[in-house]
Amino acid sequence: MEESFRQNTFFDRVTLCSDINEIYNIPQEAFDSENIKRGLRNSDGTGVIAGVTRVGSVQGYTMVDGVPQACEGRLFYRGIDMVDIIKKHAGAGTFGFEEVVYLLLLGRLPDEYQSRVFNEMLAQARKLPDGFVEDMIIKSPSPDIMNKIARSVLALYSYDQHPNDTQPNNMVRQSVELIGRLPVLAAAADAVRRRYYGGESLILHVPQEGLSLAENLLHMLRRDNTFTREEALLLDAMLIMHAEHGAGNNSAFTCRVIASTGSDTYACIAAALGSLKGPLHGGANARVMAMFDDVKANVRDTSDDAMREYLRRIVAKEAFDRSGKIYGLGHAVYTLSDPRAIMLKKYAAHQAERTSMADDFALMERIERIGTEVLYEKLGDRKKICANVDMYSGLVYKMLGFPEELFTPLFAIARIAGWCAHRIEEAMTGGRIIRPGYRAIG
Repeated sequence: MEESFRQNTFFDRVTLCSDINEIYNIPQEAFDSENIKRGLRNSDGTGVIAGVTRVGSVQGYTMVDGVPQACEGRLFYRGIDMVDIIKKHAGAGTFGFEEVVYLLLLGRLPDEYQSRVFNEMLAQARKLPDGFVEDMIIKSPSPDIMNKIARSVLALYSYDQHPNDTQPNNMVRQSVELIGRLPVLAAAADAVRRRYYGGESLILHVPQEGLSLAENLLHMLRRDNTFTREEALLLDAMLIMHAEHGAGNNSAFTCRVIASTGSDTYACIAAALGSLKGPLHGGANARVMAMFDDVKANVRDTSDDAMREYLRRIVAKEAFDRSGKIYGLGHAVYTLSDPRAIMLKKYAAHQAERTSMADDFALMERIERIGTEVLYEKLGDRKKICANVDMYSGLVYKMLGFPEELFTPLFAIARIAGWCAHRIEEAMTGGRIIRPGYRAIG
């Protein structure tokens, strides 16, 4: 039906875009002539400072006499090292994502009573309005889960009695509700996708009381509801390491741009979801796996030379998606290492031993090692290259049995914690609408 509609539209019969490339062409010298900071990046690779934040801190280099120096990467949530949070819960065998949500939203770690009350609030938030799934998801299915989540978030505005109230307490309430509801929306959108685009039976699982967010995700997303505690703890750790990444990452900054206009929480989060969906941001984990499958299909020779030659073709825009990118390698801030990638690689190695994916893990390691060498051939030493979080996150999700369509939604389910904190901080402290300048030419 959709294809038939497209073939019979007015736009299929009338040509509007014959000279579109010429109209939208801007020569490179137009960017160079006035030192325009493309991507809001300085010429030395550092980011243009657009504000200050207490929420998160990404440290990938140090400044010495005004020159950035490479260092091992670190990530802090409200001043607490993300790695320390994961190690604490891994050592105790406990779930920590809810604690991280509390930390990001309210600025401190909860005590036992606060943690119990907050978990109950998140559990209550998981209940969607009556008829919501039927009206917003089932009646208009989409093959893209991120699309359905964003649409559903905007629709929830209509069910809020105080949607435009920007008082702190109301914004926190809205944030808790959205953080609790996003996994339910994702699970419903995935079930409907399977039904209408995969030919499977429609099975909707409701969240269960007494389960952590990670456990409920596995319960809702798996057709038979079954999962092990080890799997749930691994997913919980992944949610923690994806929960926040500073105000400068594209989706958090997008959220803050919308918040700076005085708009509502639902608009801010929907905009962040749209940003994360992009293949250069949260969608990169799916692109890594697509590239991985392409390499497996085209590099039959197991030698390093064969791998190097094919990756050179990818960088030369002659293979895979012709973007010239080796997805999963390189980062805007991290130089010597991405702490999330280091942890994920360890988790992937552990899972590979327990599953039948040891060969896949070994191949991903080869892509990381040889791909880094190939990028240095092209870039020299002017940019430090390390594996980023997307290099192994998709592989771990695959080991947990999640389809590729869920990779970016799982990222969003975690990152909404940071988005909500940045939305509140911008609304309370920003003070001015964010509006950079663009020079008109032509």
